[in-house]
Amino acid sequence: MRILEPEDRSGLLVGAFEHLTGARPTVLAHAPGRVNLMGEHTDYNAGLVLPVALPHRTRVAVRAREDGRVTVQSLQRDGGFAGTLADCGPGGPDGWTGYAAGVLWALARAGVPVPGLDLVVDSTVPVGAGLSSSAALECAVGAAVLGLLDRPVRGTDADLLIEAAVAAEREVVGAPTGGMDQSVAVHASAGHALLIDFADDTHRRVPLHLQERGLTLLVTDTRVSHALVDGGYGERRRDCEEAARLLRVPALRGATRTAVDGLQEERLRRRARHVVTEIDRVRESVAALAADDRQALARANADSHASMRDDFEISCPELDAAVDAAVGAGALGARMTGGGLGGSSVAWVRTDRVAEVAQAVDRRFEREGFAAPQHLVATPYGGAGWVRLDG
Repeated sequence: MRILEPEDRSGLLVGAFEHLTGARPTVLAHAPGRVNLMGEHTDYNAGLVLPVALPHRTRVAVRAREDGRVTVQSLQRDGGFAGTLADCGPGGPDGWTGYAAGVLWALARAGVPVPGLDLVVDSTVPVGAGLSSSAALECAVGAAVLGLLDRPVRGTDADLLIEAAVAAEREVVGAPTGGMDQSVAVHASAGHALLIDFADDTHRRVPLHLQERGLTLLVTDTRVSHALVDGGYGERRRDCEEAARLLRVPALRGATRTAVDGLQEERLRRRARHVVTEIDRVRESVAALAADDRQALARANADSHASMRDDFEISCPELDAAVDAAVGAGALGARMTGGGLGGSSVAWVRTDRVAEVAQAVDRRFEREGFAAPQHLVATPYGGAGWVRLDG
């Protein structure tokens, strides 16, 4: 059984920055990965989502330069970027550096006086696990820039950071994401989930009381790589937009189940049915958490996974096995989480049975001939921030 523990590697990052750039960083910034408890593919349909931030985070060390140059390096990833701010936009960096450099470009476009800078990244958020390593990178970079300018990550600057991170992902990297990941990476609060309503871009904290209730959120990374730019995500989004057009609503949030059931094309009907029922499951989950109604929460998780597997078709054999094994070993409820087509599952587990459930999943994967998964505990954590190192 492999459980990935969160680490604060700030000291290592500072030392690496000094080694790579020859100077000490002036700001350390951070932003979390996330796991979504309910509401998959509902953000870009003007729906509801219920994510939590992970204790596993991406950290960025940064120092301003006087020559206007921009360098981006990582302790985990090969390659990097060196150029000017003008090189950071669409048609510029590709691969992982596009997420970082794109934020600099988007902030500058929004009027933020982004200086030249050296930037080094370190992360404990698993890449390709559907836990939003990309948004963690984007928001950590944005927070680092705000730190250089002595601007806190709150209020209008928090909103500006989110908008820049979403713009980087959509316009520079080319991933048609909906904004949930960036929002929770900035606005998350320890001990809480974040209920986000994309119809009016509002959010509120939802207390989970995990410790008092003796519950733990166990995430299983199936090690089946998940990527938002591989086509499957975009295809689902286009299906939803076409279904909304046929139903004559601005987004599927405005569709009724009766209207959805009347769609003639089966694929579009199933895609839309997932969205409208998933939005309802977010509401049901929030109510179940408030009442500590564990049976209702279990039903919502089971129905959500079935909907993503059958109607939205974004599960895979490994995800199905992880969910089935977790529930079979006594998890209260489990479902795949994130964009799908690989990635992770999340299970509500009694704290005294976490090891037992994780081992059951491992045994199932071994029996099925899958690569060994890794697990992490999703202790709900806070959002992005920064600290100065120069006093």
